[in-house]
Amino acid sequence: MNNESRLSARGSEALSKLVSKVVRHLALGLLLVAAAAISSPAQTRPRGRDLGIPFPGQTGPMNAITDVAGVAVGHVTRIEGDGKLVPGKGPIRTGVTSILPRPRGNWDPVFAATYNQNGNGDMTGINWIKESGFMEGPILLTGTHSVGTVRDAVIQWQVKNGREFVFTYPIVAETFDFMNDANGEHVKAAHAFEALDRAKLGRVEEGAVGGGTGMGCNGFKGGIGTSSRVLTVAQGGYTVGVLVQCNYGGDLRILGVPILPEITDLGTCTVLPQPLSRPWTSFVPPCPSSAAAGRGARSNIRGHGSGDGNAWDHEGRGSIIVIVATDAPLLPHQLERIARRVSLGMGRLGSFAGNSSGDLFLAFSTANAGAAKPDGTPSLVMLPNDRIDPLFQATIDATEEAVVNAMLAAQTMTGADGIRVFGLPGDRVVAALKKYNRMK
Repeated sequence: MNNESRLSARGSEALSKLVSKVVRHLALGLLLVAAAAISSPAQTRPRGRDLGIPFPGQTGPMNAITDVAGVAVGHVTRIEGDGKLVPGKGPIRTGVTSILPRPRGNWDPVFAATYNQNGNGDMTGINWIKESGFMEGPILLTGTHSVGTVRDAVIQWQVKNGREFVFTYPIVAETFDFMNDANGEHVKAAHAFEALDRAKLGRVEEGAVGGGTGMGCNGFKGGIGTSSRVLTVAQGGYTVGVLVQCNYGGDLRILGVPILPEITDLGTCTVLPQPLSRPWTSFVPPCPSSAAAGRGARSNIRGHGSGDGNAWDHEGRGSIIVIVATDAPLLPHQLERIARRVSLGMGRLGSFAGNSSGDLFLAFSTANAGAAKPDGTPSLVMLPNDRIDPLFQATIDATEEAVVNAMLAAQTMTGADGIRVFGLPGDRVVAALKKYNRMK
């Protein structure tokens, strides 16, 4: 071998070692990112039924969407930094939530349908659901500007986990995480992978976790919430599970009781002096000195569409995603009827589906396995329409409770630009319900 060849070989060997080193560092970096992402404390605040709130209906053992057999949920939460927003750097208050409609590795599509109460939001992949009646693969929830990243990651996660397809349309839905550096797009593919890998059966963590991390709801801290209902044996014994990512504005009511007039001292505020980084934040009032003790002034600030002429409308810009799962044998047209009933549950809570709100609902059924097989003529089972009313009622009841659970679980958070949103205090909700004779 001549000198020139030796130099070339040494150069190739050095390059190979360098590439190998870079790959190892990148892999380590992704692991560290994923590990750092899961930074939220375990849920400690009581749920609605823990407080004795008499929601109607019989729940499943977990009172969660995972009471529908085979459905799994996973979260990745990113909470980093404090202070004034620095675009591209933080503070970060965001994440991803995943829902697997069938057990891991089971790629059998499920019958599904969607309904838009108000369409100022995004849920990818729904055109094919409307056209075919089937939903393929998992559902993911995240912040508005992270939809594209998460959607692309879901494709690669399915390939990695053995799903075979020519093309696919992932279901990724969003609400606007106003407490986050939303334009920084801090949700990466690794976070979506991790949320999917972490999806599990059983208990579902609620509150400011996963896709619900940077959200507010009805003037308080919002996020992820869930609930379920089990029908009686005479009604078929079916289970309905609901999971919400709530970030919308409305005149909060629980069991018909107006809650906002009873809790007037916990309004959204900022701990930093004006001016802040984003134009709309100029309407956020400063937190009074009493905020240090856990109180802020609600003053006259209300959500968009309140009619008071105030331009501060961060909640009007927010949205809610509601996912309904059931094991009842429903066909797509019946599932659309289920999805529409979510609106009645939202109405109970005081939602008015404001112009700037994306209120997007999806319902699916785990029954009729194998219905999407490309060969043969599948035999289907369908619940008669005359027996569907209990499922309507279950959807409405579980939607109401899931939103309340999300708000009760979410702790007070201070996010980008020092914006502080208070957790809904369970003891004061109970006091209000007792005042109006909804609780003893």
